[in-house]
Amino acid sequence: MSAALLGLALDNSYATELVGLHAPWNPTPAPKPQLMALNAELAGELGLNIGALAGADGLAVLSGQALPSDASPVAQAYAGHQFGQFSPQLGDGRALLLGEVVDTLGHRRDIAFKGSGRTPFSRGGDGKAALGPVLREYLMGEAMQALGIPTTRALAAVATGEQVQRERPLPGALLVRVASSHLRVGTFQFFASRQDLEKLTRLADYAIARHDPALAGQADRYLRFFQAVAARQASLIGQWMGVGFIHGVMNTDNMTISGETIDYGPCAFMDGYDPGTVFSSIDHNGRYAYANQPLIARWNLARLAEALLPLMGDDSDLAVAQVTQVIDAFPGMYQSQSLSVMRRKLGLSASESQGDEQGISDATLVEDFLALLQAHGVDFTLAFRHLADAAEVDNGQAPALMALFAAEGREAMLAWLQRWLSRATQSGRPRGELAQALRAANPLYIPRNHLVEEALEAATEQGDLAPFERLLDLLKNPFEERAGMDRFAQPAAAEQQLGYRTFCGT
Repeated sequence: MSAALLGLALDNSYATELVGLHAPWNPTPAPKPQLMALNAELAGELGLNIGALAGADGLAVLSGQALPSDASPVAQAYAGHQFGQFSPQLGDGRALLLGEVVDTLGHRRDIAFKGSGRTPFSRGGDGKAALGPVLREYLMGEAMQALGIPTTRALAAVATGEQVQRERPLPGALLVRVASSHLRVGTFQFFASRQDLEKLTRLADYAIARHDPALAGQADRYLRFFQAVAARQASLIGQWMGVGFIHGVMNTDNMTISGETIDYGPCAFMDGYDPGTVFSSIDHNGRYAYANQPLIARWNLARLAEALLPLMGDDSDLAVAQVTQVIDAFPGMYQSQSLSVMRRKLGLSASESQGDEQGISDATLVEDFLALLQAHGVDFTLAFRHLADAAEVDNGQAPALMALFAAEGREAMLAWLQRWLSRATQSGRPRGELAQALRAANPLYIPRNHLVEEALEAATEQGDLAPFERLLDLLKNPFEERAGMDRFAQPAAAEQQLGYRTFCGT
């Protein structure tokens, strides 16, 4: 099929430049496709014709029924540490890279299918996806995008018209995913574990040309590439922590070298603040708990370093010392990013920081606030949001914020509020300006677990997309309060939160 009418001009640099690093493969066409969601905003960024994409020809392409004439679909090869155990061959078991487009800003972006059938890497699976997990990934990606957090995004969700067998038969679906690339830590591990230096070199040079082009051709490019990946991950995890996001399955095959969030499986957002929060049904020991995410990011980076070491010259002792220095510096990189995120959430200016040059007093202010939230089981999102109310009242008391605390916690909260207000207004900053900055930094609406489940159940069980569409609309503007939408800002009841678990959806 010609894709000209869709505005879809595919390039295939991964397929053509990295022969031997993937398996050419075609999707299994959806038998009775139905368009469930189409991302008009993202389509515009990609330069696509939204009207044509929503029509019959567009649906044929989005469902795998008709491949564009310039497509060169491949299943990508990768390995990965899954819950700390190395699997030498994973790969795209239910995904296919259709090709790449250069968007309206000149950025190269992948377009891939997820749930498009078996591939050579399926390892006994059916390669399909169910509607619920597809819509979850669509919601989560758009929520993260609106929160300003780097993420893969869904261009479309398509019901396939067939049932997939999980614990019970479920309606099948396919996700069309867009990413800066689908290169993962596990992609490098795949070739490093096979000691295939030629393919590993081609992969690394391709990744550098695509994500860090200023490093191309430099003698120390592989070390500097590793440093760049580490910096992107420090920033990403800092932003995750700032919104209470828990990825749930931070295996090395789910960590991109681009610094984008990928693979929204058992992910969820925290309600009451608790650093030990785990939602994933398969994370029995809390390896990927909320507070462990910076630690796991460092661990994953160490695995990437191991994969890149063969490229870093003949002096192995020097190479090990250099990557170790980056790995050891990562906690400081993360802490710097995290403090920057938290300063913004508290309305603090780094240039006005009290204490020493590292801003220790601000870090302590953050730690004390979080300790109060944890001690009293206070909702993470609403606590930060309601600081704006405290900024607007003369006595520093905010009814909405205080209502989140039981009586025994309010005195301590008031004492902290006075410290915070003194710091946030130390240069004479107007209270109204502070409140405005706080509302711009702290979302009111996040993908609350009970609301996500409601939306997915309605779509899956009743074929009703209205709850999904309403929630999606709110999540695209998470900082803007909407009249009549109070329920969507509130956490679930305590009994709903107790024992809540998420699932990979595979």
